[in-house]
Amino acid sequence: MEELVIRDADVVDGSGEPSYRADVVVDGGRIVSIVKEAAAAGCQRPKARRELDAEGLVLSPGFIDMHAHSDLALLRDPDHSAKAAQGVTLEVLGQDGLSYAPVDDRTLAEVRRAITGWNGYGDDIDFDWRSVGEYLDRLDRGVAVNAAYLIPQGTVRMLAVGWEDREATPEELDRMRQLVAEGLEQGAVGMSSGLTYTPGMYAKDAELTELCRVVASYDGYYCPHHRSYGAGALEAYEEMVALTREAGCSLHLAHATMNFGVNKGRAPELLALLDKALAEGADISLDTYPYTPGCTTLVAMLPSWASEGGPEEILRRLADEETAERIRHHMEVVGADGCHGVPIEWDTIEISGVTRPELADFVGRTVRQSADARGEAPWTTARRLLLDDRLGSTILQHVGHEENVRQIMRHRVHTGGSDGILQGTKPHPRAYGTFPRYLGHYVRELGILSLEECVAHLTSRPAARLRLPDRGLVREGHRADLVLFDPATVAAGATYENPRTLPTGIPHVLVDGRFVIEDGRRTDALAGRAVRRSPVRRSAGRR
Repeated sequence: MEELVIRDADVVDGSGEPSYRADVVVDGGRIVSIVKEAAAAGCQRPKARRELDAEGLVLSPGFIDMHAHSDLALLRDPDHSAKAAQGVTLEVLGQDGLSYAPVDDRTLAEVRRAITGWNGYGDDIDFDWRSVGEYLDRLDRGVAVNAAYLIPQGTVRMLAVGWEDREATPEELDRMRQLVAEGLEQGAVGMSSGLTYTPGMYAKDAELTELCRVVASYDGYYCPHHRSYGAGALEAYEEMVALTREAGCSLHLAHATMNFGVNKGRAPELLALLDKALAEGADISLDTYPYTPGCTTLVAMLPSWASEGGPEEILRRLADEETAERIRHHMEVVGADGCHGVPIEWDTIEISGVTRPELADFVGRTVRQSADARGEAPWTTARRLLLDDRLGSTILQHVGHEENVRQIMRHRVHTGGSDGILQGTKPHPRAYGTFPRYLGHYVRELGILSLEECVAHLTSRPAARLRLPDRGLVREGHRADLVLFDPATVAAGATYENPRTLPTGIPHVLVDGRFVIEDGRRTDALAGRAVRRSPVRRSAGRR
């Protein structure tokens, strides 16, 4: 007898087609049968060792978070309710060009310092891996939800070139190609970049194109945080489209926003650019989060020249009065590339987390508010915080536009990504609220998307991008990664004031057929594993 039957569910199957009522039977981690309208037809109802009454609930595929920063959180926090309670059953890690594999001992120490604000330093983690495959093996010991991995181009450059702002030598480029190929052979789904973060941003287009050729040869995809989301944003999007077309590589645009005052109301221009490329045969998708503020680290706002050489060099420059004044001028007057070419507005920069308890008073205030309270200039406050927190502070950047958010989420290649940073006292609420916010606010309250459309955006579309043929749909034979939610009550609980509040209206979540959320509570199941792509090579070339 099968393990579980979910009775009388309203199945929204991820295809975008209308819902239907059915009994769904799960066994051995897969959906083994779907009996539509069983009760109404008076036919034999399927039986199982356990029955779950889903009357009034929607059954959908588990949600896929296409942009997650849980690289260490999955290892440190077996509970991981931040994502499991949202109905997320698969996260894509290794984002923005910086993560923890592939590394050597030196690079591991450097990258831990560089992205402390994203993931913590990791004192509580046993870093018993160095390669991509070894990291995926570490996930396979059991984690809360499934995870796929992107090879981080910035980390690869750190390994082969270091932190210098220069072109790679032919030998270094060969080494980077080799590292990317090895990661894909070991199960990575593609490659990411953070082209406003050092050292990945030092790569010219020709270098990125060569690495994307390797990604294309394994049928992976390129996921860039491109060179600007502010001044020159459209040109930055065009650059990525042209680059991947030259390489013959699929493109997935990370957190595809149009931010800052210069881009207010300009989402239609971005969508027209993408529609033209799609009509010409490009393979493009994108993800967004359903909020207006962004989230990153305070050190990311600095000009790239101030970050050359790595964290210790940044601190040395900040401590030097003359150099610090140059940094201030570049940020406040010129517009640093770290701030997307736009002069920084300190009243939009809210400190969301610090690594040192004695700095807690900064959290929840903008830099300008803290500066006013201290009777000093905002740069003086920001510089002090960078030095005292040793570059570990995270920020919310309030520079987005709601009309842009709504228009982009309607697009036919859109998927959902939280970009959720779980560090800090007051993290961005998107880390805990992205997926229920789509369903509650943008579907039920605003009607921006229909329920069937929205579920497709969060399930089958990302599964197709990841080339996962047995996920993202409620189908017989597919993986039983499933979520049951109440469409009348599902909502994000997380707010800017209380960002770690769990959502409502999602009573059950299954990963590989096992309940990780049951009756609204986290179970002790660690059913998640690494999701590896089979490394099937093909000839690289233009397409």
